[in-house]
Amino acid sequence: MTNAPSVPPTPTNNGEHRFTKNSRLLKSVDFRKVYDNGSRFSCPYFVAFLFRPPATNRDAGPRIGFTIPRAVGKAVIRNRIRRRMREQLRMRLQQIDPALDIVLNPRRAAAEAPLAELTRQLERLIERCRA
Repeated sequence: MTNAPSVPPTPTNNGEHRFTKNSRLLKSVDFRKVYDNGSRFSCPYFVAFLFRPPATNRDAGPRIGFTIPRAVGKAVIRNRIRRRMREQLRMRLQQIDPALDIVLNPRRAAAEAPLAELTRQLERLIERCRA
């Protein structure tokens, strides 16, 4: 039996850039708070709602949720959009204010958007989160 070569730690295998359950909005009550009280940011590919809950003591980072309407496409398309956006945000979680709750509502154009353009729009969102 041979030992497998050790894999050097990378952001994807050492847990540094994980999108854990603590990083996600899961409850409809939390989504409703963000929609009702948050500020709106829009671009051609998605609408984002940003909300800073009062007196939060979160060290795990921001919480992000996705709501993708059926009008965007069938489940395969909706899930592809969600995976693409979540992966781009996962790599940039440390750049976002940890006290924020963000809900992303992708538009139909996100399905055909080039990854570079989608990434550029998400970078604009992160800049907006810093301001």
